[in-house]
Amino acid sequence: MEEELKALEINQTWDLVPLSLGKTAISCQWVYAIKVNPDGSLARLKARLVAKWYAQVYGVDYLDTFSPVAKLTSVRILISLATTYNWHLFQLDIKNAFLYGATSGVCCQGESGLVCKLKKYLYNLKKFPRVWFGRFSKCILSFELPRCEDDHSFFYK
Repeated sequence: MEEELKALEINQTWDLVPLSLGKTAISCQWVYAIKVNPDGSLARLKARLVAKWYAQVYGVDYLDTFSPVAKLTSVRILISLATTYNWHLFQLDIKNAFLYGATSGVCCQGESGLVCKLKKYLYNLKKFPRVWFGRFSKCILSFELPRCEDDHSFFYK
């Protein structure tokens, strides 16, 4: 939990402000996970502060949702090409990925009658994957890696 809170603080995720009249804050909760190594041994314990997504109201807190997932066909083609041409494949995990997307106007309940007005995203809020992927795509496209016409989550060179 300390590591997660430190990351939220370093990324200046929120400002503590009084709740605006007519607005409703979305509560947060801690979610815990045990990460294991391929051999089954303990890699680390993980805690993530997430918004209570079920408290969001369509048209008020979000308008649409999005999940940036590559199509299975694209993944199969990539693995086939890598096998054929003896390419090395790498995977990456972006720690605190949603903290790299900016927002405004969303609030989570804080202490002392104040709320955390989010400047960055927390996991579980419905519109955040779209904004994160938009920023990620813009970065990838700046490296002149074109997007596949049939799979918007697939970039190549």
